[in-house]
Amino acid sequence: MMDAAPRDQGDPGDAAGDDGPRLSLADDALFRPVRAGNSFEETVARLLQTIRLGLVAPGDALPAERDLAARFAVSRDTVRDAIRSLADAGFVVSRRGRYGGTFVSATLPPAGVANAVEDAVADAEVTAAGIDDALGLREILETGAARAAAGRTLSAQERESLWRRLGETAAASTEDYRRLDSRLHLTIAELAGLGSLVPLVADNRTTVNALLDRIPLLDPNIGHSNQQHEAVVIAILTGDADRAAAAMREHLDGSAALIRGFLG
Repeated sequence: MMDAAPRDQGDPGDAAGDDGPRLSLADDALFRPVRAGNSFEETVARLLQTIRLGLVAPGDALPAERDLAARFAVSRDTVRDAIRSLADAGFVVSRRGRYGGTFVSATLPPAGVANAVEDAVADAEVTAAGIDDALGLREILETGAARAAAGRTLSAQERESLWRRLGETAAASTEDYRRLDSRLHLTIAELAGLGSLVPLVADNRTTVNALLDRIPLLDPNIGHSNQQHEAVVIAILTGDADRAAAAMREHLDGSAALIRGFLG
């Protein structure tokens, strides 16, 4: 049972206070310039990824169109067309007035019904080689992220954010579990302190989620995953890098076994 974040002697969060970097998963992972050539498709895919990975929660607002255009390095017309497409698919709603804007829908469409971009990602990876590549890359990225996060001196804000993400995932409903699970893993990647790592983990997580969406979400597996998540987080918060990496590897092995069992 989780009460409060573990604190070791001379808690590094106390010394650092709030001077550590502000957590900004969406900024670092997905709100970055898209590749030229398919700017509309890339913008749709990036916004969809932001929603699917839980970086902007249901009911929360997306950045303003002008801000998205600047971050993605595309025109406002491209952003407007992308938002309109996601609204038609049921992922966002637009509101007018003083408190208006574009908001993530309170209830998201089920996986696999978004648009051609998401369907193509899901279909492309279900081969033996695609599964091995996605899961192998995931182990390298996320085991390394857990080890690096445990090796850093985390601020009080970072420690609290990690513990809060753990609690949100543990309390998640079946419908919200994949989204909040993704956000917890991305938070660990953020805490590794390497700006270029978060986009890699986000892209890989999107591929892995496309695989996970093809297999049953089993209640015993959710309970086991939550126990493993807690082991990873406690190892990070107590600064045990070897234990954090080992706990993360064990956790990823469980997901890999289910994916290969159902899809391999």
